Amino acid sequence: MSEESNNAYWKANLKLMAWLLSVWFLVSFGAGILLADVLNQYQIGGVKLGFWMAQQGALYTFLLLIWVYIWQMKKLDKKYQVED
Repeated sequence: MSEESNNAYWKANLKLMAWLLSVWFLVSFGAGILLADVLNQYQIGGVKLGFWMAQQGALYTFLLLIWVYIWQMKKLDKKYQVED
């Protein structure tokens, strides 16, 4: 792998990680803390939505983002020919 290709690969990897971590931050901090009062007007499974997002929603989002990261990295590996 050439250095130019290597740099492009890592730049794409860092861009993906920044995007995914931003989504996780917005869900955990935004929905779990900043918008908790607004979300608490609704319920999910008998629990206020703001509380649920802080306790469970952020965790489920994190697990989903891990899956998205794996999926996108497999595509990136194929594109830059660094797959196993």
